[in-house]
Formats: sequence, structure tokens, C-alpha cells
Amino acid sequence: MWTIILLFGSNIFMTFAWYGHLKNMTNKPLYIAILVSWGVAFFEYLLQVPANRLGYGRFSLGQLKIIQEIITMIVFAGFAYFYMGKTLSMNFFYAALCMVAAAYFMFKDSAIG
Repeated sequence: MWTIILLFGSNIFMTFAWYGHLKNMTNKPLYIAILVSWGVAFFEYLLQVPANRLGYGRFSLGQLKIIQEIITMIVFAGFAYFYMGKTLSMNFFYAALCMVAAAYFMFKDSAIG
């Protein structure tokens, strides 16, 4: 469970590092946005690396990746809607369904290792 919790936290920082500057820093020089994003990404890595270390062995490498991507979609949906004020189309939902299918295949008949 700690792996999932840490991955959620990591993704919140990652999403703000990658996209937060689009709302808050459009009038700042690019190098400022890059430096701020790197600063935010530092906290992402403080959570991401332990999450992967804790999860590897319990989950396979591919399973860790698909878990990460599904969490990314969930966090990004909340970020886009609540922070950026964007509506989510049905295409976003269909993409999420494709991720669920990917998870199914990644976990189907899995052997850890």
C-alpha cells in the first residue's frame, strides 16, 4: 500500500512540475519556469524512488510502470479539471479505459520477477 500512496504523492508533484507553470508562469522567462519545475520535481523524486524500491519485488517492473501510468491519469484528470479549469471529454475516459485494459494484461498470469 505504501507504494501506491507514495506514487500518488509523487504524481502530484510531477504534474505540477510538468504543467503548473502553464498557468502561473507564462509571463516569466523560460529559465525561471525550468528552475521552479526542477525544484518541484525534486520532491517528486523523493517519493518516486522509495515507491519503486518498496514496490519492486512485490510487483514486476512492468506492473510498477502501469500502476504509475494509471495514477498519472487519475492525478492529471483532477489537476486539469480543478486547477487548470479544463473539462474532461469522453476521449479522456476512453483513454483511461485503455489504461485499465493495459493493467489487465500486465497483471494477467503475472509472475513477479
